[in-house]
Amino acid sequence: MSASAASAAVLDHPVREFVDNSVDESRVGLPGQRSELRPEAAGPGSPGVRQARVLGRDQDVVWTRSRRAEPRAWLRAVVWLVAAGLHREAGPTTLVVAGDLAARMDYRRGLVIYDLEGTARRTGTSPATVKRHVKVLRELGALVWLVHGSKRNIAAPGEPYMATATIYGAVIPAVFDEAMGHRLAGSGYEGRVCGVTEAGRERAVAQVTARNEARRHGRRRTERQRPSGRRGARVHAVRPVDNVVADNPRSQACEPHSPGRYHRSPAVQVESGCKDTSRERASRSTDRRPSFKISYNGDGSRRTAGQTRRGIGIVQQVRPRVTWTQRASLRELEVALRPFTDAGWDWPTITAELHSWHLTWRPARPAAYIRARLAQQATAEHQSAAAELAEGWDEQAASGPLAASSPDLVRSVLDGLAEGLATYSARQAELGLDDLSDHSAAADMAAFLNSGTGAPA
Repeated sequence: MSASAASAAVLDHPVREFVDNSVDESRVGLPGQRSELRPEAAGPGSPGVRQARVLGRDQDVVWTRSRRAEPRAWLRAVVWLVAAGLHREAGPTTLVVAGDLAARMDYRRGLVIYDLEGTARRTGTSPATVKRHVKVLRELGALVWLVHGSKRNIAAPGEPYMATATIYGAVIPAVFDEAMGHRLAGSGYEGRVCGVTEAGRERAVAQVTARNEARRHGRRRTERQRPSGRRGARVHAVRPVDNVVADNPRSQACEPHSPGRYHRSPAVQVESGCKDTSRERASRSTDRRPSFKISYNGDGSRRTAGQTRRGIGIVQQVRPRVTWTQRASLRELEVALRPFTDAGWDWPTITAELHSWHLTWRPARPAAYIRARLAQQATAEHQSAAAELAEGWDEQAASGPLAASSPDLVRSVLDGLAEGLATYSARQAELGLDDLSDHSAAADMAAFLNSGTGAPA
């Protein structure tokens, strides 16, 4: 749809409605036509209208002198501002862009997301045109910045790129309120209409009178165009009946009637067998099973909602940091990682454990892979414990010497050394390879053990 077509659509329907409710049609020309007819209080050079643009920081919500408005009142004010000729570049396309913004605004606060590409697509214009007319609305004092958009990535690790959106607020400038005769309470963005002046009251009465006259004239014109006869009677036009199939080209594409039965369902076949309900089936409970699933912990106790909520909170930190788990939902990962979360592991420990698996591929079902991997590890640990039990390995007996006190441990080590040295010396003497000196190491060790230094306390 072109910009001109979109302009006509906007002007013919919603904006036209707002013009009817705010400005007298007999005295106001449509914006963009550059006609000589202008609002009485908004004519060029009128003392009630200030020919000034809103620039700089006055376009921000903190510094603006315009009051906030809901979409319908805002669109009426935009129509008046464009028709008043307060901005040289304002025209029908400005109303098209304003209509798109008003259609997406929050109804009470008048907040709207910029959506440059979407606005250009919906209005049939280019992004540059949308930018230019949004700038016109800001300079008219009809839009203020609430949030300045940024292209900086604010997404969490593992999530796609996400920028900050620009958010505008709908406002009505003071020039419109002065022309309409509104009394304001407060100032700036939080200002509101609390009454009207005498000129504003006269203007409102004149608008209502003109609107009622227009409706009355339209009703008279409709009654004048009605055909003569009893009022309210329906007049049916007499038309010849033509049911010839050959003269109706649409009937050629229709499928002919079915020659057989309409319902082509197979015949009912009664299965052979017992015709009575079995005693087992008759005694079975007919109560429906609950739709929810009850979860249990490893010790058989029922899993509470707090445990599930804590597990999901940990999984929310783990999934963005482990790439191959991002195909699974939070609920699936919470169930698969329960052996870790029930053991008291926090999310850095679980993340480190999953990274230690060194996966170079992405499982199609990450939760199922985690469950299979943990089951495999549990099986391996069970097999290792069974093998140690079969070999007679007693961990407590093996760690007994290490648990002994320091003097007993020293005595045991020295006794072992003395026995080893004596055995070694005897073997060397049998082979004729005794020490070259007369000094006996075994005698020295025995003397040391019998002295006070080596004796246990």
